[in-house]
Amino acid sequence: MDSLGLPQPMADQNNCKEDLNDKDGKKTKEIKASPAHSTVALIEEEPEDGDPWDLPELKDTGVPWSALDTKGKVLRVVVSVGKFILLLGFLYMFICSLDILSSAFQLVGGKAAGDIFQDNTVLSNPLAGLVIGVLVTLLVQSSSTSSSIVVSMVSSGLLTVQLAVPIIMGTNIGTSVTNTLVAMTQAGDRSVFRRAFAGATVHDFFNWLSVLVLLPLEVATGYLYIVTKLIIDSFNIQSGEAPDLLNVITDVLTESIIQLDESVISGIATGDSEARNKSLVKKWCQTFTNTTLKNVTVPGPENCTSPSLCWVDGNYTFTLKNISETFNIQKCKHLFVDVNLPDLAVGLILLALSLLVLCSCLILIVKLLNSMLKGQVALVIKKILNTDFPFPFGWVTGYIAIVVGAGMTFIVQSSSVFTSAITPLVGIGVISIERAYPLSLGSNIGTTTTAILAAMASPGDTLANALQIALVHFLFNISGIILWYPIPFTRVPIRLAKGLGNITASYRWFAAVYIICCFFLLPLFVFSLSLAGWQVLVGVGAPLIFILIVIIVINVLQKKRPGCLPAALRSWDFLPLWAHSLAPWDKVVGVITAKCCCCCKCCQIATDEEPKEKESVEKNNKSHTEVYDNPAMSAEKEVENEINLELKILKMTRL
Repeated sequence: MDSLGLPQPMADQNNCKEDLNDKDGKKTKEIKASPAHSTVALIEEEPEDGDPWDLPELKDTGVPWSALDTKGKVLRVVVSVGKFILLLGFLYMFICSLDILSSAFQLVGGKAAGDIFQDNTVLSNPLAGLVIGVLVTLLVQSSSTSSSIVVSMVSSGLLTVQLAVPIIMGTNIGTSVTNTLVAMTQAGDRSVFRRAFAGATVHDFFNWLSVLVLLPLEVATGYLYIVTKLIIDSFNIQSGEAPDLLNVITDVLTESIIQLDESVISGIATGDSEARNKSLVKKWCQTFTNTTLKNVTVPGPENCTSPSLCWVDGNYTFTLKNISETFNIQKCKHLFVDVNLPDLAVGLILLALSLLVLCSCLILIVKLLNSMLKGQVALVIKKILNTDFPFPFGWVTGYIAIVVGAGMTFIVQSSSVFTSAITPLVGIGVISIERAYPLSLGSNIGTTTTAILAAMASPGDTLANALQIALVHFLFNISGIILWYPIPFTRVPIRLAKGLGNITASYRWFAAVYIICCFFLLPLFVFSLSLAGWQVLVGVGAPLIFILIVIIVINVLQKKRPGCLPAALRSWDFLPLWAHSLAPWDKVVGVITAKCCCCCKCCQIATDEEPKEKESVEKNNKSHTEVYDNPAMSAEKEVENEINLELKILKMTRL
């Protein structure tokens, strides 16, 4: 700071201006510069006005309704109705693309998911079971599919319900990655991305925190298993039929593109050797199984079905057995029924197409919503969604949002679809984070009610196990809501999601790091430690967890009670900058990105400019030989042209 009270760079600029004025003969006593015009203010990050989490005003830039004539009013109504129909169409395609995406993931990784479930020694470790639930749900992109595999394994006796509980917790985490990926498509606008990513990850944090508390509690007490067992034993539940709601509409399109035989994955998980050689692509939609009692040869009398149905004729032993034969009646009518491609190829094709349609529909939905939600319409919708009931009933609003989220998820029969649909609404500012949180909690409840109805449609021999697993899922989510919602200060997921949203708004590449680490690297790391045995898992995991807890406690004390800490620990400045700040990493990412982009651009420019440069050199040489009679002058001009050409090439290749 100098005598003018300005930062030194600004003072230097003002001194320069004063010197210039002195030269012109006009002296000024004092020069004041506004901070907004300072070069320092231009370089440093601009302070944001107000809270960045406040919902933006969706301004109406169109002509007011009262200023329109009759023709204009009719035209506006027609355009609004057309936009609404387009919105419904894009939403329908968005839901169908999510369904196709799930089928694509099953084709690509379904058999691998079955193999993962087959290793019962690993599944006996609760932490490994949790991670397997996450990984399998990521592979098949459907918590209902992974839950049905667990039900099949429990019904066949390969897995007990106690061991299945951590896997069900893992499926709850794995299914929340879809809306996080959807939020990545809104990375173009910093403020929109801040809200969208926080609105998506609030679901992730709820699931992770619930697992951190409830998994140790379940291992210690087994309360989820005990409570659900009491419920199953108390009621005489009969098998029924699960209703089809939204699937009635979407199956028309999705089943015309692809149909899968999901019994193949369950067969691999339960150890069926024939299932491994079958294709997941369904060929025959209508079959008939005929069971007849036939004479069959067996190695010896001990292999007969009963002593009365056993006889020996020479060296052969015969018995009567029920033989089932399956006859194919009607072929399926989807696009890939007669395609001779492996499951991986079909899965990759569908994966690329479904992602293209999903991203395109999402972008178009956001554009349409931005154009429709303006003026009075925006005010009404925002008021309905975000306004609390008057005192003293304000607390009821959140629970109504939970019920609405559960009801909407029950209708669409997928929590991924519902949470992915509200993510762009959070991004553009129609729904607040505080309102998106109970809606996401309700979606967790809604997807478990769908699973309960699906379990009640199971055959009699698997009904009890399927229903108990579905009830475990339901009770787990209810317990999580009791932990992290009723009391305002326990709504930790909102604060964590906002913190992550602020980080990703400043460093957008960190969003990809978060998804890769939390949903892929961390589960794979824990799974690999589980394969090595529980001794290795405890030996490596316990010190890491202890260090993480110490870091969290120090961070909290630094913000709340810095006086309780030693002077050295009141900040992380004693560590290298890269160890406590993302700024150095941001520079590294920026340099790598710039080099990649620059290399691609330089290669493209070089290939485009090379013929032009050759042509210009030839023209110059020709003109020089025509104009200059003196050979020495021509040689000098050629040298000058070569120097200019080298300078151009250096300019193009300079980073």
